[in-house]
Amino acid sequence: MKIYLEPEKEQWEALLKRPTLDLSEIYGRVQPVLEQVRDRGDEALKAFGLQFDEVELDSLAVSAEEFVEAEALVEEELKDAIQLAAANIEKFHAAQARPVMAVETMPGVNCWRKSVAIEKVGLYIPGGTAPLFSTVLMLGIPAKIAGCGEIVLCTPPNKEGKVHPAILFTAQLLGIDQVIKAGGAQAIAAMAFGTESVPQVYKIFGPGNQYVTAAKQLVGQITNVTIDMPAGPSEVLVYADEAANPAFVAADLLSQAEHGVDSQVVLVTNKMAVVEAVQEQVTLQLETLPRAEIAKEALKHSLAIVMEEETQALELINTYGPEHLILQSQNEDAMAEKVINAGSVFIGAYTPESAGDYASGTNHTLPTNGYAKNYSGVSLDSYLKQITFQKITENGIKNIGPAIEKMAASEELNGHENAVTLRLKHLKS
Repeated sequence: MKIYLEPEKEQWEALLKRPTLDLSEIYGRVQPVLEQVRDRGDEALKAFGLQFDEVELDSLAVSAEEFVEAEALVEEELKDAIQLAAANIEKFHAAQARPVMAVETMPGVNCWRKSVAIEKVGLYIPGGTAPLFSTVLMLGIPAKIAGCGEIVLCTPPNKEGKVHPAILFTAQLLGIDQVIKAGGAQAIAAMAFGTESVPQVYKIFGPGNQYVTAAKQLVGQITNVTIDMPAGPSEVLVYADEAANPAFVAADLLSQAEHGVDSQVVLVTNKMAVVEAVQEQVTLQLETLPRAEIAKEALKHSLAIVMEEETQALELINTYGPEHLILQSQNEDAMAEKVINAGSVFIGAYTPESAGDYASGTNHTLPTNGYAKNYSGVSLDSYLKQITFQKITENGIKNIGPAIEKMAASEELNGHENAVTLRLKHLKS
Protein backbone atom coordinates (compact mmCIF):
# COMPACT_ATOMS: atom_id res chain seq x y z
CA MET A 1 0.00 0.00 0.00
CA LYS A 2 1.22 3.47 -0.85
CA ILE A 3 1.49 5.71 2.22
CA TYR A 4 0.62 9.42 2.35
CA LEU A 5 1.25 11.68 5.35
CA GLU A 6 -1.12 14.61 5.86
CA PRO A 7 -1.87 15.18 2.16
CA GLU A 8 -3.05 18.66 1.20
CA LYS A 9 -6.69 19.01 0.15
CA GLU A 10 -5.60 19.91 -3.38
CA GLN A 11 -4.09 16.41 -3.67
CA TRP A 12 -7.17 14.49 -2.56
CA GLU A 13 -8.90 14.15 -5.93
CA ALA A 14 -5.85 12.62 -7.61
CA LEU A 15 -4.99 10.59 -4.52
CA LEU A 16 -8.44 9.02 -4.18
CA LYS A 17 -8.95 8.21 -7.84
CA ARG A 18 -10.37 4.74 -8.43
CA PRO A 19 -8.47 2.22 -10.58
CA THR A 20 -10.85 2.28 -13.55
CA LEU A 21 -10.27 1.66 -17.24
CA ASP A 22 -10.80 4.36 -19.84
CA LEU A 23 -14.60 4.62 -20.18
CA SER A 24 -14.51 5.34 -23.91
CA GLU A 25 -12.57 2.11 -24.42
CA ILE A 26 -15.07 0.13 -22.30
CA TYR A 27 -18.10 1.60 -24.08
CA GLY A 28 -16.45 0.85 -27.41
CA ARG A 29 -16.16 -2.82 -26.47
CA VAL A 30 -19.61 -3.11 -24.94
CA GLN A 31 -21.67 -1.34 -27.63
CA PRO A 32 -21.24 -4.08 -30.29
CA VAL A 33 -22.25 -6.72 -27.74
CA LEU A 34 -25.47 -4.85 -26.99
CA GLU A 35 -26.25 -4.45 -30.68
CA GLN A 36 -25.63 -8.15 -31.42
CA VAL A 37 -27.96 -9.28 -28.62
CA ARG A 38 -30.62 -6.77 -29.68
CA ASP A 39 -30.50 -7.96 -33.30
CA ARG A 40 -29.83 -11.70 -32.92
CA GLY A 41 -31.32 -12.58 -29.51
CA ASP A 42 -30.58 -16.07 -28.18
CA GLU A 43 -28.22 -16.83 -31.04
CA ALA A 44 -25.96 -13.96 -29.95
CA LEU A 45 -26.17 -14.97 -26.28
CA LYS A 46 -24.99 -18.48 -27.11
CA ALA A 47 -22.21 -17.16 -29.33
CA PHE A 48 -20.95 -14.84 -26.60
CA GLY A 49 -21.18 -17.68 -24.09
CA LEU A 50 -18.82 -19.65 -26.28
CA GLN A 51 -16.52 -16.66 -26.80
CA PHE A 52 -16.32 -15.34 -23.24
CA ASP A 53 -17.26 -18.28 -20.98
CA GLU A 54 -15.97 -21.08 -23.22
CA VAL A 55 -19.24 -22.95 -22.96
CA GLU A 56 -21.53 -24.29 -25.68
CA LEU A 57 -25.16 -24.19 -24.60
CA ASP A 58 -28.15 -25.96 -26.11
CA SER A 59 -30.57 -24.15 -23.82
CA LEU A 60 -30.11 -20.85 -21.99
CA ALA A 61 -32.75 -21.46 -19.32
CA VAL A 62 -31.98 -23.52 -16.21
CA SER A 63 -34.23 -26.60 -16.20
CA ALA A 64 -36.31 -27.98 -13.34
CA GLU A 65 -33.96 -30.96 -13.21
CA GLU A 66 -30.98 -28.67 -12.72
CA PHE A 67 -32.68 -27.02 -9.73
CA VAL A 68 -33.22 -30.44 -8.14
CA GLU A 69 -29.65 -31.49 -8.86
CA ALA A 70 -28.29 -28.25 -7.38
CA GLU A 71 -30.20 -28.62 -4.12
CA ALA A 72 -28.66 -32.04 -3.59
CA LEU A 73 -25.16 -30.61 -4.11
CA VAL A 74 -25.39 -27.88 -1.47
CA GLU A 75 -24.23 -29.01 1.96
CA GLU A 76 -26.73 -28.74 4.82
CA GLU A 77 -24.58 -26.30 6.83
CA LEU A 78 -24.51 -23.88 3.91
CA LYS A 79 -28.27 -24.25 3.42
CA ASP A 80 -28.77 -23.37 7.09
CA ALA A 81 -26.48 -20.35 6.77
CA ILE A 82 -28.32 -19.13 3.66
CA GLN A 83 -31.68 -19.51 5.40
CA LEU A 84 -30.45 -17.60 8.47
CA ALA A 85 -29.18 -14.79 6.24
CA ALA A 86 -32.44 -14.79 4.28
CA ALA A 87 -34.47 -14.38 7.47
CA ASN A 88 -32.39 -11.37 8.60
CA ILE A 89 -32.45 -9.73 5.17
CA GLU A 90 -36.20 -10.25 4.90
CA LYS A 91 -36.76 -8.79 8.38
CA PHE A 92 -34.71 -5.67 7.63
CA HIS A 93 -36.24 -5.03 4.21
CA ALA A 94 -39.83 -5.79 5.23
CA ALA A 95 -39.50 -3.11 7.92
CA GLN A 96 -38.89 -0.56 5.14
CA ALA A 97 -42.46 -0.86 3.83
CA ARG A 98 -44.47 2.35 4.21
CA PRO A 99 -48.24 2.74 4.49
CA VAL A 100 -50.20 4.87 2.04
CA MET A 101 -49.56 8.54 2.86
CA ALA A 102 -52.81 10.53 2.72
CA VAL A 103 -53.18 14.29 3.28
CA GLU A 104 -56.12 16.67 2.97
CA THR A 105 -54.19 19.74 1.84
CA MET A 106 -57.27 21.92 2.29
CA PRO A 107 -60.96 21.12 2.83
CA GLY A 108 -62.14 18.90 0.00
CA VAL A 109 -58.69 18.47 -1.61
CA ASN A 110 -57.40 14.97 -0.89
CA CYS A 111 -53.95 13.79 -2.00
CA TRP A 112 -52.25 10.50 -1.35
CA ARG A 113 -49.20 8.50 -2.41
CA LYS A 114 -49.03 4.73 -2.79
CA SER A 115 -46.09 2.38 -3.37
CA VAL A 116 -46.54 0.12 -6.39
CA ALA A 117 -44.10 -2.63 -7.38
CA ILE A 118 -42.18 -2.48 -10.64
CA GLU A 119 -43.78 -5.27 -12.68
CA LYS A 120 -40.71 -6.79 -14.34
CA VAL A 121 -37.19 -6.75 -12.90
CA GLY A 122 -33.92 -8.36 -13.93
CA LEU A 123 -31.28 -9.50 -11.46
CA TYR A 124 -27.65 -9.88 -12.51
CA ILE A 125 -25.61 -12.26 -10.35
CA PRO A 126 -21.85 -12.27 -11.00
CA GLY A 127 -20.14 -15.62 -11.45
CA GLY A 128 -16.52 -15.42 -12.54
CA THR A 129 -13.94 -16.13 -9.86
CA ALA A 130 -16.52 -16.02 -7.03
CA PRO A 131 -20.15 -17.03 -7.68
CA LEU A 132 -22.10 -14.58 -5.52
CA PHE A 133 -25.10 -16.56 -4.30
CA SER A 134 -25.38 -14.00 -1.49
CA THR A 135 -26.34 -11.42 -4.12
CA VAL A 136 -29.37 -13.57 -5.00
CA LEU A 137 -30.58 -12.93 -1.44
CA MET A 138 -29.81 -9.22 -1.58
CA LEU A 139 -31.64 -8.64 -4.86
CA GLY A 140 -34.31 -11.32 -4.76
CA ILE A 141 -35.71 -10.79 -1.26
CA PRO A 142 -36.69 -7.11 -1.64
CA ALA A 143 -38.09 -7.88 -5.11
CA LYS A 144 -40.32 -10.54 -3.58
CA ILE A 145 -41.37 -8.31 -0.65
CA ALA A 146 -42.19 -5.47 -3.08
CA GLY A 147 -44.40 -7.80 -5.11
CA CYS A 148 -42.65 -7.62 -8.49
CA GLY A 149 -44.71 -9.74 -10.87
CA GLU A 150 -41.85 -11.14 -12.97
CA ILE A 151 -38.28 -11.70 -11.83
CA VAL A 152 -35.61 -12.97 -14.23
CA LEU A 153 -32.12 -13.83 -13.02
CA CYS A 154 -29.05 -13.94 -15.27
CA THR A 155 -25.74 -15.47 -14.20
CA PRO A 156 -22.80 -16.94 -16.13
CA PRO A 157 -22.42 -20.74 -16.23
CA ASN A 158 -19.18 -22.66 -15.82
CA LYS A 159 -17.44 -24.40 -18.73
CA GLU A 160 -19.68 -27.44 -18.27
CA GLY A 161 -22.74 -25.26 -18.77
CA LYS A 162 -23.82 -25.45 -15.12
CA VAL A 163 -24.81 -22.63 -12.78
CA HIS A 164 -23.24 -22.78 -9.32
CA PRO A 165 -25.52 -24.97 -7.16
CA ALA A 166 -25.66 -22.45 -4.28
CA ILE A 167 -26.98 -19.80 -6.70
CA LEU A 168 -29.73 -22.16 -7.86
CA PHE A 169 -30.58 -23.30 -4.32
CA THR A 170 -30.90 -19.68 -3.19
CA ALA A 171 -33.03 -18.72 -6.20
CA GLN A 172 -35.33 -21.66 -5.58
CA LEU A 173 -35.55 -20.79 -1.88
CA LEU A 174 -36.90 -17.37 -2.88
CA GLY A 175 -39.23 -18.73 -5.54
CA ILE A 176 -37.25 -17.42 -8.52
CA ASP A 177 -37.52 -19.99 -11.29
CA GLN A 178 -36.49 -17.96 -14.34
CA VAL A 179 -32.71 -18.36 -14.29
CA ILE A 180 -30.76 -17.73 -17.49
CA LYS A 181 -27.23 -18.94 -18.23
CA ALA A 182 -25.71 -15.69 -19.42
CA GLY A 183 -23.18 -13.29 -17.97
CA GLY A 184 -21.40 -10.04 -18.72
CA ALA A 185 -22.64 -7.24 -20.95
CA GLN A 186 -24.61 -9.72 -23.06
CA ALA A 187 -26.80 -10.65 -20.07
CA ILE A 188 -27.58 -6.99 -19.41
CA ALA A 189 -28.49 -6.55 -23.08
CA ALA A 190 -30.76 -9.60 -22.99
CA MET A 191 -32.74 -8.26 -20.05
CA ALA A 192 -32.93 -4.78 -21.58
CA PHE A 193 -34.05 -5.79 -25.08
CA GLY A 194 -35.56 -9.21 -24.45
CA THR A 195 -34.75 -12.36 -26.46
CA GLU A 196 -36.57 -15.62 -27.26
CA SER A 197 -35.55 -16.99 -23.83
CA VAL A 198 -35.14 -13.83 -21.76
CA PRO A 199 -38.13 -11.59 -20.95
CA GLN A 200 -37.58 -7.87 -21.33
CA VAL A 201 -37.62 -6.12 -17.95
CA TYR A 202 -38.25 -2.58 -16.77
CA LYS A 203 -35.35 -2.28 -14.32
CA ILE A 204 -32.02 -4.11 -13.97
CA PHE A 205 -30.26 -4.75 -10.67
CA GLY A 206 -26.92 -6.17 -9.70
CA PRO A 207 -23.19 -5.55 -9.37
CA GLY A 208 -20.53 -6.56 -11.84
CA ASN A 209 -17.22 -5.67 -13.40
CA GLN A 210 -16.65 -2.49 -15.39
CA TYR A 211 -18.08 -4.05 -18.56
CA VAL A 212 -21.32 -4.97 -16.80
CA THR A 213 -21.49 -1.48 -15.31
CA ALA A 214 -20.89 0.10 -18.73
CA ALA A 215 -23.59 -2.10 -20.27
CA LYS A 216 -26.08 -1.05 -17.59
CA GLN A 217 -25.33 2.61 -18.21
CA LEU A 218 -25.56 2.24 -21.99
CA VAL A 219 -28.89 0.39 -22.04
CA GLY A 220 -30.24 3.11 -19.79
CA GLN A 221 -29.38 5.62 -22.51
CA ILE A 222 -30.82 3.74 -25.48
CA THR A 223 -33.92 2.12 -23.92
CA ASN A 224 -36.46 3.08 -21.27
CA VAL A 225 -35.02 0.41 -18.95
CA THR A 226 -33.61 1.85 -15.73
CA ILE A 227 -30.90 0.48 -13.45
CA ASP A 228 -30.32 0.35 -9.71
CA MET A 229 -27.02 2.24 -9.75
CA PRO A 230 -23.59 2.21 -11.39
CA ALA A 231 -22.17 -0.59 -9.20
CA GLY A 232 -18.65 -1.43 -10.33
CA PRO A 233 -15.52 -2.85 -8.71
CA SER A 234 -15.73 -3.19 -4.93
CA GLU A 235 -14.04 -0.86 -2.44
CA VAL A 236 -13.61 -0.32 1.29
CA LEU A 237 -12.23 2.48 3.44
CA VAL A 238 -11.24 1.65 7.01
CA TYR A 239 -10.70 4.39 9.57
CA ALA A 240 -8.67 3.09 12.51
CA ASP A 241 -6.89 4.80 15.39
CA GLU A 242 -4.39 3.38 17.88
CA ALA A 243 -7.21 1.65 19.79
CA ALA A 244 -8.08 -0.55 16.78
CA ASN A 245 -6.99 -4.16 16.50
CA PRO A 246 -4.47 -4.28 13.58
CA ALA A 247 -5.38 -7.89 12.76
CA PHE A 248 -9.06 -6.95 12.40
CA VAL A 249 -8.21 -3.95 10.22
CA ALA A 250 -5.95 -6.03 7.97
CA ALA A 251 -8.62 -8.71 7.63
CA ASP A 252 -11.21 -6.11 6.61
CA LEU A 253 -8.89 -4.64 4.00
CA LEU A 254 -8.08 -8.07 2.57
CA SER A 255 -11.73 -9.12 2.51
CA GLN A 256 -12.28 -6.46 -0.15
CA ALA A 257 -8.94 -6.83 -1.90
CA GLU A 258 -9.75 -10.48 -2.66
CA HIS A 259 -12.88 -9.48 -4.62
CA GLY A 260 -10.87 -8.63 -7.71
CA VAL A 261 -7.69 -7.06 -9.03
CA ASP A 262 -9.59 -3.82 -9.69
CA SER A 263 -10.89 -3.56 -6.10
CA GLN A 264 -9.61 -0.68 -3.99
CA VAL A 265 -8.86 -0.63 -0.28
CA VAL A 266 -7.99 2.50 1.69
CA LEU A 267 -6.75 2.85 5.27
CA VAL A 268 -7.10 6.21 7.01
CA THR A 269 -5.55 6.61 10.45
CA ASN A 270 -4.21 9.20 12.85
CA LYS A 271 -0.86 7.47 13.53
CA MET A 272 1.92 6.07 11.36
CA ALA A 273 2.33 3.28 13.94
CA VAL A 274 -1.15 2.02 12.99
CA VAL A 275 -0.14 1.78 9.33
CA GLU A 276 2.96 -0.22 10.24
CA ALA A 277 1.05 -2.61 12.50
CA VAL A 278 -1.66 -3.14 9.87
CA GLN A 279 0.87 -3.72 7.09
CA GLU A 280 2.57 -6.38 9.21
CA GLN A 281 -0.76 -8.14 9.67
CA VAL A 282 -1.61 -7.86 5.96
CA THR A 283 1.66 -9.64 5.12
CA LEU A 284 0.97 -12.40 7.63
CA GLN A 285 -2.64 -12.95 6.57
CA LEU A 286 -1.82 -12.96 2.86
CA GLU A 287 0.22 -16.12 3.41
CA THR A 288 -2.93 -18.09 4.30
CA LEU A 289 -5.34 -16.46 1.85
CA PRO A 290 -6.31 -18.72 -1.09
CA ARG A 291 -7.00 -15.66 -3.26
CA ALA A 292 -3.73 -14.01 -2.27
CA GLU A 293 -2.62 -13.25 -5.82
CA ILE A 294 -5.82 -11.34 -6.55
CA ALA A 295 -5.51 -9.46 -3.25
CA LYS A 296 -1.86 -8.55 -3.96
CA GLU A 297 -2.82 -7.03 -7.31
CA ALA A 298 -5.58 -4.99 -5.67
CA LEU A 299 -3.19 -3.78 -2.96
CA LYS A 300 -0.86 -2.33 -5.62
CA HIS A 301 -3.31 0.52 -6.23
CA SER A 302 -4.50 0.83 -2.65
CA LEU A 303 -3.29 3.34 -0.10
CA ALA A 304 -2.85 4.33 3.52
CA ILE A 305 -3.37 7.94 4.58
CA VAL A 306 -2.22 9.37 7.90
CA MET A 307 -4.26 12.35 9.12
CA GLU A 308 -3.83 13.38 12.73
CA GLU A 309 -6.94 15.56 12.91
CA GLU A 310 -10.19 13.59 13.05
CA THR A 311 -12.19 16.39 11.40
CA GLN A 312 -9.81 16.36 8.44
CA ALA A 313 -10.03 12.60 8.21
CA LEU A 314 -13.83 12.78 8.14
CA GLU A 315 -13.75 15.40 5.42
CA LEU A 316 -11.49 13.18 3.34
CA ILE A 317 -13.77 10.16 3.93
CA ASN A 318 -16.83 12.13 2.80
CA THR A 319 -14.89 13.38 -0.21
CA TYR A 320 -14.08 9.79 -1.19
CA GLY A 321 -17.62 8.48 -0.56
CA PRO A 322 -16.70 4.81 -0.06
CA GLU A 323 -18.92 1.89 -0.91
CA HIS A 324 -18.08 0.33 2.46
CA LEU A 325 -16.87 2.41 5.41
CA ILE A 326 -15.52 0.71 8.52
CA LEU A 327 -14.93 2.74 11.70
CA GLN A 328 -12.71 1.23 14.40
CA SER A 329 -11.77 3.99 16.82
CA GLN A 330 -12.33 5.33 20.30
CA ASN A 331 -14.75 7.89 18.84
CA GLU A 332 -16.45 5.61 16.31
CA ASP A 333 -20.10 6.33 17.20
CA ALA A 334 -19.65 10.10 17.09
CA MET A 335 -17.75 9.78 13.80
CA ALA A 336 -20.53 7.67 12.30
CA GLU A 337 -23.03 10.48 12.94
CA LYS A 338 -20.93 12.79 10.75
CA VAL A 339 -20.75 10.46 7.75
CA ILE A 340 -22.68 11.91 4.81
CA ASN A 341 -21.22 9.97 1.86
CA ALA A 342 -21.00 6.18 2.12
CA GLY A 343 -22.86 3.16 0.81
CA SER A 344 -22.92 1.32 4.14
CA VAL A 345 -21.16 1.99 7.47
CA PHE A 346 -19.76 -0.66 9.81
CA ILE A 347 -19.13 0.56 13.35
CA GLY A 348 -16.85 -1.06 15.90
CA ALA A 349 -14.28 -3.82 16.20
CA TYR A 350 -16.82 -6.62 15.92
CA THR A 351 -18.66 -5.35 12.85
CA PRO A 352 -16.74 -6.65 9.85
CA GLU A 353 -17.82 -5.63 6.37
CA SER A 354 -18.47 -9.30 5.60
CA ALA A 355 -21.43 -9.19 8.06
CA GLY A 356 -23.20 -6.81 5.71
CA ASP A 357 -22.09 -8.83 2.70
CA TYR A 358 -23.89 -11.89 3.98
CA ALA A 359 -26.16 -12.01 6.95
CA SER A 360 -26.70 -8.95 9.17
CA GLY A 361 -29.75 -7.90 7.14
CA THR A 362 -28.59 -4.77 5.30
CA ASN A 363 -28.15 -4.89 1.53
CA HIS A 364 -24.71 -5.40 0.02
CA THR A 365 -25.54 -3.98 -3.43
CA LEU A 366 -24.07 -0.53 -2.93
CA PRO A 367 -22.87 2.47 -4.95
CA THR A 368 -19.16 2.47 -5.84
CA ASN A 369 -16.73 4.82 -7.55
CA GLY A 370 -17.93 7.83 -5.54
CA TYR A 371 -21.60 7.37 -6.44
CA ALA A 372 -22.38 7.15 -2.71
CA LYS A 373 -22.56 10.94 -2.94
CA ASN A 374 -25.82 10.73 -4.89
CA TYR A 375 -27.05 7.12 -4.84
CA SER A 376 -28.34 4.84 -2.11
CA GLY A 377 -27.75 1.13 -1.89
CA VAL A 378 -30.47 -1.29 -2.98
CA SER A 379 -33.49 -1.31 -0.66
CA LEU A 380 -37.18 -2.13 -0.81
CA ASP A 381 -37.76 1.31 -2.34
CA SER A 382 -35.56 0.32 -5.30
CA TYR A 383 -38.30 -2.05 -6.47
CA LEU A 384 -41.20 0.34 -5.94
CA LYS A 385 -42.67 3.30 -7.77
CA GLN A 386 -44.41 6.02 -5.82
CA ILE A 387 -47.66 7.00 -7.53
CA THR A 388 -49.57 10.07 -6.36
CA PHE A 389 -53.36 10.30 -6.41
CA GLN A 390 -55.80 13.13 -5.82
CA LYS A 391 -59.52 13.48 -5.46
CA ILE A 392 -61.26 16.83 -5.15
CA THR A 393 -64.84 17.31 -3.94
CA GLU A 394 -67.28 19.99 -5.07
CA ASN A 395 -66.35 21.99 -2.00
CA GLY A 396 -62.67 21.37 -2.72
CA ILE A 397 -62.75 22.74 -6.27
CA LYS A 398 -64.56 25.83 -4.95
CA ASN A 399 -61.74 26.34 -2.43
CA ILE A 400 -58.79 25.72 -4.74
CA GLY A 401 -60.27 26.66 -8.14
CA PRO A 402 -59.77 30.45 -8.09
CA ALA A 403 -56.07 30.05 -7.29
CA ILE A 404 -55.66 27.61 -10.18
CA GLU A 405 -57.50 29.96 -12.56
CA LYS A 406 -55.28 32.88 -11.60
CA MET A 407 -52.02 30.92 -11.91
CA ALA A 408 -53.00 29.36 -15.28
CA ALA A 409 -54.08 32.72 -16.70
CA SER A 410 -50.83 34.32 -15.55
CA GLU A 411 -48.87 31.65 -17.43
CA GLU A 412 -51.15 32.19 -20.46
CA LEU A 413 -52.30 28.56 -20.37
CA ASN A 414 -55.95 29.29 -20.96
CA GLY A 415 -56.93 25.67 -21.51
CA HIS A 416 -55.78 24.90 -17.98
CA GLU A 417 -57.78 27.86 -16.71
CA ASN A 418 -60.86 26.80 -18.64
CA ALA A 419 -60.79 23.26 -17.20
CA VAL A 420 -61.45 24.81 -13.77
CA THR A 421 -63.76 27.61 -14.89
CA LEU A 422 -66.20 25.19 -16.54
CA ARG A 423 -66.48 23.19 -13.33
CA LEU A 424 -67.03 26.25 -11.17
CA LYS A 425 -69.74 27.52 -13.52
CA HIS A 426 -71.39 24.10 -13.50
CA LEU A 427 -71.56 24.16 -9.70
CA LYS A 428 -73.19 27.61 -9.76
CA SER A 429 -75.87 26.61 -12.26
